[in-house]
Amino acid sequence: MMTKNFENFPVYVKSLDLIEKVYQFIGSENLEREFEFNNQIKRAGFSISNNIAEGSEYNNNRQFIKYLKIAKGSCAEVRSMMIVSKRLKLGDENKAEEIINLSREVSSNISNFIKYLSENMEKPHL
Repeated sequence: MMTKNFENFPVYVKSLDLIEKVYQFIGSENLEREFEFNNQIKRAGFSISNNIAEGSEYNNNRQFIKYLKIAKGSCAEVRSMMIVSKRLKLGDENKAEEIINLSREVSSNISNFIKYLSENMEKPHL
């Protein structure tokens, strides 16, 4: 059976939507000088899509699950940083809430993917 490219995984595409929204958020004037915040949230956002991609290349469900769990942790990091940004009033609260909700959705999709891969441990991922 042929392995599906990570670029076609819906969760990967959704993770790209998330990093795009993060970039839009940090592009605001209020965050112009928040270098550490901007750097950290970009790294966390990139970590989501990159770990989905990297894990898929092992063609081994155990390894893939390991990387998906890292990606899930990065979703929580993005969410936490958006909560902090709202508390400190660093950017548009509505956009922050949108990112929080999207990160929850990506995290849930990753959880479902992990469950699927766990149930099909002996098979290569599709």
